[in-house]
Amino acid sequence: QEQLVESGGGSVQVGGSLRLSCAASGFPVRDYAMTWVRQAPGKEVEWVAEINGGGAKIYYATSVKGRFTASRNNAKNLLTLQMDNLKPEDTAIYYCKRGSRDSRGTLWGQGTQVTVSS
Repeated sequence: QEQLVESGGGSVQVGGSLRLSCAASGFPVRDYAMTWVRQAPGKEVEWVAEINGGGAKIYYATSVKGRFTASRNNAKNLLTLQMDNLKPEDTAIYYCKRGSRDSRGTLWGQGTQVTVSS
């Protein structure tokens, strides 16, 4: 069964850090573009970071560039999103999806809540 499971969310203060993980099962993440997206209350889904299929390129949304770092561990079939210098506007549910940032995605995780308070 193909599945994505996110973890690592929580509540932090402004300037804090969190590390999210996305564990994949049933398929090899190395064969796919994988994207982190988020959805804040009342807002549309926003892509955050994409790791392309080969893993050689990582793209970041302007809003997180320089603060977030995405990575992929093919051996563990795991994605991570290191989030530093968090801001209140980073508050959202974070999801990983299989697919590029421009696609609807063919598989989504259940999401993990990130809350940043001032």
